Amino acid sequence: MLLKELTEANGVSGREKEVRGLIRQKISSYVDEIRTDSIGNLIAHKKGDSSKPTIMLTAHMDEIGLMITDITKDGLLKFKPIGGIDKRVLVSKQVLVGEDRIPGVIGAKAIHLQEPEEREQPLDYKSLYIDIGAKDKEEGEKLVDLGTMATFNTKYKRLGAKTAKGKAFDDRIGCAALIELLQEDYNLPLYAVFTAQEEVGTRGASIAAYNINPDLALVLEGTTASDVPGSEEEDYSTSLGQGPAFTVQDGSVIPHKTIVNKLIEIAEKEKINYQFRRSTAAGNDAGAIHLTREGIPSGVISVPCRYIHSPVSLVNLDDYQRTIKLTKLFCQEVAKGGIDDERIS
Repeated sequence: MLLKELTEANGVSGREKEVRGLIRQKISSYVDEIRTDSIGNLIAHKKGDSSKPTIMLTAHMDEIGLMITDITKDGLLKFKPIGGIDKRVLVSKQVLVGEDRIPGVIGAKAIHLQEPEEREQPLDYKSLYIDIGAKDKEEGEKLVDLGTMATFNTKYKRLGAKTAKGKAFDDRIGCAALIELLQEDYNLPLYAVFTAQEEVGTRGASIAAYNINPDLALVLEGTTASDVPGSEEEDYSTSLGQGPAFTVQDGSVIPHKTIVNKLIEIAEKEKINYQFRRSTAAGNDAGAIHLTREGIPSGVISVPCRYIHSPVSLVNLDDYQRTIKLTKLFCQEVAKGGIDDERIS
């Protein structure tokens, strides 16, 4: 299954090779051109009527992870986070280190040895390590180089009829949707960009947008769903099963009003459940894209994910399918001239 393959592939920011190779394999027969740029973006082009607006669809390949920064005399691996990780959930988690997928466990001083004040707050990264079973530093250095990345060892699995769990749904679920969208034809110039290094500052997106310079861009993203006990409803941001979420503002972008309105119009006409992303914190690739060159009109469609930026998160598969349907209809509407805007049409 596509989602299973993508989520179980490893690709921490700056090390997206494995994911990029898998995506290239999946899309090569559906596009006219495909290339990888110098930062690691995978850029696919479907040709179409050049008199119509050029659309750029993006989803980022990279995931949060850990970088090995030191090896102790006991053979334990010290690390730093790559991307935003909730350190409260790290202790005892299984990881895979490097391209050889060396298995390890995140450890810390045993709780019965901790001082009372240590138990009252999350352990800092300096108190954590990865144990790969090396007997000493020499053995550890034979297996792992400094700068090697580690990812969480999480398997994809269906939970119930409509839910799935896995790692890196942010944003492998967007990548999966984009792969499926490329199997359709839209009769306009379409670029699908699987971006690199989103989790460390939307770096790949800005480069791709500058080179392509599309008329408009749509970002497919996994976003926070906080619809769990302990959260007030106004703090949910999004909820599982309520459809794709539209962003009207976040920490990096105020999406183009014409794009947002068109997404709402399509969803209501086709009776596609949708919601608004209520959190205005954080950001995504649209934050970089809309500032490129003279400015690129941009929008965001997000799939809600519970427990995002952790070793395992949950998604609703109906939300995923609705995102694909909505994006396909949006592209078809643009091809028909259904967006009236000075910059876009």
